[in-house]
Amino acid sequence: QVHVVESGGGLVQPGGSLRLSCVTSGFKLDYYNIGWFRQAPGEEREGIACFRGTDGSTYYSDSVTGRFTVSRDNAENTVYLQMDSLKPEDTAVYYCATRYVASEGFWSETTYRGLCKNPNYYATENWGKGTQVTVSS
Repeated sequence: QVHVVESGGGLVQPGGSLRLSCVTSGFKLDYYNIGWFRQAPGEEREGIACFRGTDGSTYYSDSVTGRFTVSRDNAENTVYLQMDSLKPEDTAVYYCATRYVASEGFWSETTYRGLCKNPNYYATENWGKGTQVTVSS
C-alpha cells in the first residue's frame, strides 16, 4: 500500500533552515513522483516543489526557487525538502503526496511542471498528514 509520512517541521527563526523528510513505503520511488505542498491558515494548498522518480527531475514554484531544494535518499526511500533562508511567510503545514508516473511520459515538461504542483493531480489517499513549519522570531 502506498504510504508517505512527513517529518522535520518545527519552529525556526527568519533566515534559518529546516529539512523536511517524506518517508515512503509500499512502492518503488523510481516509478513515482513526490509533490511537496504547503497550506497556511485560511489559504489554499500551494504546490511548491516536485521530484520525479523516473528521471530525478525537480521543479519548484517561484515562491521557493533558490531557497528550497529537493533531494532523494535511495537507501532510506526518502525524499527531502531542504528549506533555507526561511521567511515568516513560509509558515504553513507542509505535506508530501505521491503519484505513479511511470506511464505518463507523454506529458510535455511544461505540462508536467504545472501538473505536479496541482493538488488535484494526487489521489486523496496518497497524501501524508503534514508537518508544521513556523518561521518566527
